[in-house]
Amino acid sequence: MKLLEKFSDYAYALLRMVTGFMLTFHGFQKILGVLAGQQPQPPVGSQLWYGGLIELFGGLAVMLGFRTRWAAFLASGMMAVAYFQFHWKFQLGPQFLPGVNHGELAVLYCFVFFFIACRGSGKWSLDKKA
Repeated sequence: MKLLEKFSDYAYALLRMVTGFMLTFHGFQKILGVLAGQQPQPPVGSQLWYGGLIELFGGLAVMLGFRTRWAAFLASGMMAVAYFQFHWKFQLGPQFLPGVNHGELAVLYCFVFFFIACRGSGKWSLDKKA
């Protein structure tokens, strides 16, 4: 599969941008109530509200490649908290498993954002030096 290797920097840039966009979309839903259905907006100053701000602005920063490492590291930590506190809830037994507690996206986001924090912004980013 060496044929695809030459596209790896572009594929990474697309991964970073799409992942950032998806997190930004979740932030828009939480903070602005856009396309959120019946989901109520969290009270200003609550933990969910701060999480929504991190989603909105952290996702936007990752998508644009602006202060990418810091934004991705913060988003990774937020998603770890989301998994442990809101999905697993520190329950013993099968509730630990993401397939049971519906935490698959939180775990995946956590590790993808950690990867982005380690790798940096890459191509097509505002961080990229000319």
